[in-house]
Amino acid sequence: MTKSADSPLVPISRPPERILIIKPSAIGDIVHALPVLNLIRRRWPAAHITWLVTPACAALVEGHPQIDEVMYFDRRGLGSAWRSPRAALELFGLNGDFRRRKFDLVVDLQGLFRSGWFLGQTRAPLRVGFANAREFGWLFYTHRILSSWEDHAVERYLCIAEALGLGKSPIEFHFAVDDDDRAQLAAKLPDPAPYAVLLPGANWDTKRWPAERFSALVRPLAERFGLRCIVAGGAGDGALAAQIVGAQNLAGKTNLRQLIALLEGAKLVVAADTGPMHIAAALGKPLVTMYGPTDPIRTGPFGRMDTVVRLDIPCSPCFSRKCSHQSCLQWLGIEPVLTLAEQQIARLVAPVAGI
Repeated sequence: MTKSADSPLVPISRPPERILIIKPSAIGDIVHALPVLNLIRRRWPAAHITWLVTPACAALVEGHPQIDEVMYFDRRGLGSAWRSPRAALELFGLNGDFRRRKFDLVVDLQGLFRSGWFLGQTRAPLRVGFANAREFGWLFYTHRILSSWEDHAVERYLCIAEALGLGKSPIEFHFAVDDDDRAQLAAKLPDPAPYAVLLPGANWDTKRWPAERFSALVRPLAERFGLRCIVAGGAGDGALAAQIVGAQNLAGKTNLRQLIALLEGAKLVVAADTGPMHIAAALGKPLVTMYGPTDPIRTGPFGRMDTVVRLDIPCSPCFSRKCSHQSCLQWLGIEPVLTLAEQQIARLVAPVAGI
């Protein structure tokens, strides 16, 4: 792991009054950035903290108790600014909004040219990001922090927290879920029996465990552990979820905050490498997650490597979105998943997150 001690501390002469965190997406990445938010708020409780986010992920930070303001970045819309006058005007307006807010400190946890460009538009005196930011994003920083892409995302983000003088602990994940969200979820769950949440969707086809394997879990989870199954995910997971026989299908029927509440109440979560899985991991839920083309050391459930089941085959991880055989997950049967589920339920993992 790269030691952030290799990077000098960012000189902060007085507590910053206005702070911007740039981490627009994706769900798992934003979850991994929450410990940095927590450390910033603990160190500078009076600061006005703003978070830049895409609309699709906004529910993770809207109404968050540690965030004062949310700014929105429509990646698809503003990405056409070079050919659309309307999008160009919106981009120009966003850049003006950055400057008008007069941020003292801006932290770029995305590490791309686009996020670096936004950081530069703020003209803040302290603009902090990764020394190895991709697409030359580092050009816009006043302070560049050493980190390694081989480390877990949480560890990389904490390198920046340490360089800001915030330390690296405590590592806490707080979510913006309230009793109203829980009540709305409860209305969708007429059966009060304990439940397991199945999360079969993933943004890469190669990260998906076959739907028939998820379906094959429904009966043994009921017989061995007394758990009924609920399938969850986004609207795009509806067709996949419909293939899982015997489970209640809530895929696409909850908003993101209700999904967090659903995971909060689960006795077990079985998931692909997907954003909601990272929420379950942060909540400390008993968890089983199947890994194939990606590396759990870099993007796995943080601090929860005991929840990962994978096949040790030569081509895994390949980090490929396309594969002709998908052996890493096609050959993974249900028994290793059920064995790990039993171990996870027996341990009753203590929560690591605050709500």
